[in-house]
Amino acid sequence: MPSPITAGLHCLFLLVTACCQSSQDSNFHPSIQYIIDSTLGEESFQSEMQRQKRNMLIFDPPPLEYTVDIEVSLMDSCFLEPVKEYFKKLSLPVSTNISNVEMTVSNISITTVCLPSGENKSCCSCENGYAWPSAVCSDLITCPSVSLAPALPCSYMMEKPFHGPYCEPQTEDSCGMGEPIIMNMSVRLDTDFRDDLRDSSSELHKKYKADLEKAFNASYRCLPGFVSATVTGFWPGSVFVNYEVKAGAASFDQIANSNKIVPQFLDALYRLNQATFTMKITDQTNFTVSPVDIFEGDTVRLTCQINSTSKNVTWYHFDQIISTGFQYLIETNISRKTSWSVLEITNITVNDSGTYGCTFTNSKHFHTLIYKAMKTIAVSPLHITPNVNDIDVICNSPETQTNSPLLSCCIDRHLPSLTGDWKVNGAISITGVSSFSENCTEYKLNISESVCPPEKSGTVTTYTCELRTGHGARHSRNIRVTYLRTAHITITSSINSSVSEGYPFNLTCESDVSNYDSISWKIQSGTSTKTVDCDTCINNSKFPAMSVLTVKTATQDWNGIYICTFSQKYLESSANVTVKIISLPLKQNILIDPIAASIQCKVQQALECCISANTVEDYTVTFVVQGNEFRGGKKMKRNLFCYMYNYTKTECSKEKELTAYCKFINRIGQKVDSERIRLHLISDKEVSCSDSLGIGIEGATLIKPCCQLNNTEGITLGNKTYKCSNKKWRVERNDCLSVTISNLLTSAESLVNSPDAKANLPKYLAELKEKTEKEQNTINTSANVGAIVNILVMVSSIPADAEKLTIQNFLSTVDFIVADSTTEVWEDLNKEQILKSSLLLHSVEKFSLHLQPVNNTIPPVSANTLQLQGIVVTKNNNPYYNKSFHSTENLTVNVLIGENEIQTLTQNSTIVSVMYSKLGHILPRNETKYVNGLLITTTVSGNKSQKFDINMKFAKKNSSLKMPQCVFWNFTLSEHRAGWDTHGCIATEVEDYVICSCSHLTSFSILMSPDKSSQVIFEDYITYIGLAISILSLVACIIIESLVWKYVTNNTTSYMRHICILNIATSLLIADIWFIVTASINDQNQQMSRGICFVATFFIHLFYLCVFFWMLSLGLILFYRLVFILHNTSKTAQKAVAFCLGYGCPFVIAVITITVTLPSNSYTRKDVCWLNWKDSKALLAFIIPALIIVAMNLFITAVVIIKILRPAIGDRSNRQERNSLFQIGKSVAILTPLLGLTWGFGLATIIKNSHRAFHILFALLNALQGLFILVFGTLWDKKIQEALLKRNSMSKWSSQQTKSSSLILVTPMLAMSYPFSRTFNNLCGKTGKYRVSSSEPSSSSSENTSKSYSLLN
Repeated sequence: MPSPITAGLHCLFLLVTACCQSSQDSNFHPSIQYIIDSTLGEESFQSEMQRQKRNMLIFDPPPLEYTVDIEVSLMDSCFLEPVKEYFKKLSLPVSTNISNVEMTVSNISITTVCLPSGENKSCCSCENGYAWPSAVCSDLITCPSVSLAPALPCSYMMEKPFHGPYCEPQTEDSCGMGEPIIMNMSVRLDTDFRDDLRDSSSELHKKYKADLEKAFNASYRCLPGFVSATVTGFWPGSVFVNYEVKAGAASFDQIANSNKIVPQFLDALYRLNQATFTMKITDQTNFTVSPVDIFEGDTVRLTCQINSTSKNVTWYHFDQIISTGFQYLIETNISRKTSWSVLEITNITVNDSGTYGCTFTNSKHFHTLIYKAMKTIAVSPLHITPNVNDIDVICNSPETQTNSPLLSCCIDRHLPSLTGDWKVNGAISITGVSSFSENCTEYKLNISESVCPPEKSGTVTTYTCELRTGHGARHSRNIRVTYLRTAHITITSSINSSVSEGYPFNLTCESDVSNYDSISWKIQSGTSTKTVDCDTCINNSKFPAMSVLTVKTATQDWNGIYICTFSQKYLESSANVTVKIISLPLKQNILIDPIAASIQCKVQQALECCISANTVEDYTVTFVVQGNEFRGGKKMKRNLFCYMYNYTKTECSKEKELTAYCKFINRIGQKVDSERIRLHLISDKEVSCSDSLGIGIEGATLIKPCCQLNNTEGITLGNKTYKCSNKKWRVERNDCLSVTISNLLTSAESLVNSPDAKANLPKYLAELKEKTEKEQNTINTSANVGAIVNILVMVSSIPADAEKLTIQNFLSTVDFIVADSTTEVWEDLNKEQILKSSLLLHSVEKFSLHLQPVNNTIPPVSANTLQLQGIVVTKNNNPYYNKSFHSTENLTVNVLIGENEIQTLTQNSTIVSVMYSKLGHILPRNETKYVNGLLITTTVSGNKSQKFDINMKFAKKNSSLKMPQCVFWNFTLSEHRAGWDTHGCIATEVEDYVICSCSHLTSFSILMSPDKSSQVIFEDYITYIGLAISILSLVACIIIESLVWKYVTNNTTSYMRHICILNIATSLLIADIWFIVTASINDQNQQMSRGICFVATFFIHLFYLCVFFWMLSLGLILFYRLVFILHNTSKTAQKAVAFCLGYGCPFVIAVITITVTLPSNSYTRKDVCWLNWKDSKALLAFIIPALIIVAMNLFITAVVIIKILRPAIGDRSNRQERNSLFQIGKSVAILTPLLGLTWGFGLATIIKNSHRAFHILFALLNALQGLFILVFGTLWDKKIQEALLKRNSMSKWSSQQTKSSSLILVTPMLAMSYPFSRTFNNLCGKTGKYRVSSSEPSSSSSENTSKSYSLLN
């Protein structure tokens, strides 16, 4: 082995050789390596030097300084340290001259040491002060034999032979000298996780941390730029160890190699799983997004790039993995040292905003490296801001045509690639010129009146601007341009320019623009302007565009300049006309005196007409009496102008009744007539009363006005009626109104005729309520209460805003006039032809119907005895209507309208219910039935179906009343009066409540009858039991008559008697059956069809009349036989007369009755199926014929009794007297039931509060009529008794013989063959057999008398 000195000489030689060669070769590389084998001898050195000499050029080079890398290979590593030591001790610099080349060696340093490691590998390390160059930094792989000693240099695997690059002096650019990075890593220990590992202060945690950090520092210390390895925590899932490695940028293989050697430094008990080493790098990925400004609809490219190679790329949106699909496209590329991936999102939306992440994953056996990057993108809608959204343009405006509007659309930022265009869509196609500037597009309109005709005014044209970003996003905005045209308005009047008060007129306003939004009418009078707010007097139409203002009664409120305005958007077009209202008193404001009076012939009668003095008009007033005009004089009476004329009747032989009136004519020739003055002409001798009031006969009436001349507050309305009694005029009726009510009535008349009635209504209702309450104790008269009702009727026609105070004032006024103190007043008012109580109810209904919601609400309002609740039908409220009311008497009523009915109503319709606890009791009650609950009114505004179901639940006021009926107040029940009606309502009784289901709307309540007392039940028992007995008796009577017919009809008188008896029994039987059927239905409280009730009433009426007329026939036959003894009429003629009288007359009467009363719905009563008395007096069609027949039969009875009592020859013996008395008693006993005398007791039952005995007697006798007919008309007849005995005692042979002979003699034959046919024939008067020997004598008076008397036997 050569000595160290020899090795050092070799090095110097090489240095000299290199320097010499560098001076001769211009291509000299300072890093030329010379490999010198330690076995070379001096020969080798010399020969090499000679070779170099030959190649050397001879010149004088400038002095140069070179750094030469020399690789020294030693066969034995033990020489390494001596060599190092030698060079350290070598005294430098050393100069030498080789081949005339001066060389100086200034420094010799060992930089890189490589030791063999395996067959083709070496472990190389840098000496102190030297480091690997950055170019090879990523290729340095730690040698396997790494020591725990941190002071030892790190060796890295190199290929053998190693040709560099070698370690260089350490600088900032050297490997591992840059700013260290933190690598977040994790690994799994396949051991059970213990909770102590969560506690950093626990011993277990400390031990794990210390051991793992020791192993990590040992294995990772050779990474370039390594600083430290720190455990940051432990997590369950076996045991996951999170740790940080602080070092320079290391390659994947470097980290994987370090991971591989970690187990060498860690106890095997930790069971470290080498396959679970993972490192996440979050700051070495280049993540870019294009475009920078992202809008909805754009196509966006997200690019991730790393300086590593990886094919495994995953994209995330939040935590969701993105796959290639309809919206997403992923493209990945790999180069030698880089990888990148592109995510393309097409038609991006706002929902695609958020955090996107890309993950590159490299995985080997000992290491998984994850490059992760995230970026949040915001997708904005391409928000276009137009300069206007809606704009109105007046086509025919000169200013608009000169300065056309400019439309523009802008976005909030500048985009270089932004483009845009405009589209026009509309009936009026007005185009323009477009332009573009930075972030805006503009459109200048070209306005032309020619393309904007009047009929298209109000047409909307849509201008659409569309902007595009250049990356796929596009958005548009519409700008609505409404083209308007100033309308041409014309206004015409039905009058010239003036009209008188009280006269109607109308104004017609027309426009050439039909598409208007609204029309308004205003009246300008002086400095004030008021709006005409009258729904009923303004009629608007679109085609043609026209508005007609109709004033039915002109007053001074209508005087002024009328301005008609058509509004379209903000554009208003108007026209005006002046209407002057000329004073003329209204007819109702002319006070006449007298109203009705008596006058004498040729005696002056003062006629007077007065009007208010609040006028400056001078009228021409004439008095007209029976068509003759007379000019009157004028006189001022305090606050009245009175016109008077003294009329004298000169022609006394003519008419007795005169009429007079006064006629007022104003300066434009229009007139008004006062009410008529009625004058009755009397003679001088008839005068009984005569004073300052007037003259009159005894019992005559005089009507005078109530005007109080000394009253300065106003005119007192009304009149007083006087009656002449005992030569003095006495007040019979006082219909004078109080001053307060008079003023209120006058104000109400002015209000309803004023143009701003709706605006003034709240103020008037407040005044009405205040004064009515104040005068409550003094207005309790029929006149005052009736006047207030009239006021409420008038104001209820004015639509009112649903303000709580307004409703409260109206309901309070109603409450005042239905108080208990007015009960007697209402009884008096209900006697009038037009029911005031019905008008009052109707006024409340109209008021609630006309209520107009405020803020889509109807407030609940209470006023003592009245309550109001309601709703407005909208999409947001409940699908059904359910309201409950409670009165101060603890009575309740619930109103329910179902969802199906609510859905039929139009939006903003109102449903309003009003509850009354007093008003129901002032309405006229329905005979024996009483209002037994609250009264409820429900109204619905808007369109509703004809059938509208409503359910109500009434609490009973008196539980003892029975037979509930659900009724409504029918305002059109009859021609002049209203009343309770059950039509369309069904009642269901549930304990203390009655549920009413009705198919229409109005005012509802329940009527109930008093519980039947034992007395009434007793009478009912009499009726039903008697009718049952009567029906059975009548059936028996008919059967008996059919059995004995041939035995008892052997002469004309007997024949006609039994014809009458049989038809009486049949008619009464049919009438009783109909009566039983209808009565049972009513008693069971079943709802009967009106049609069935009409039929039942018709037949009951018809057959009861038949009974009476057949009784009349029987009486007439008796009368005929007793009185006209010598006169004889044929059987056929008698039979014809009897049938015409018995059935013809009743049929005619019944048909006339139903024909006259049915159209007015007053044929039957409301509670039972019988003829009406209260409304139409149809019952007279039964009472009058019955009473006439009873009277005639009484007369006939008297004649019969006289005939019986009249002695034949000489005085009667006592025995004869007794026989006569017996005959009288027998006649009365027979004739009384037969001739209907018992119906006379019915007269007593009609009388109000008649004694109960009459009712019982009438019910008993009438119910048992059938029994009376059977007993006294049939069984008591000796001939019938004998016939029955004879029929029962006949032998069978005799019966057969009779039957055989009858077959020959009978006419018709079939009549005797079948009992039922025989009965029918008997009813019609057909006999089965006539015997020739018993032909009827006609000449003997005694024989005729015997036939007459046989009727009584």
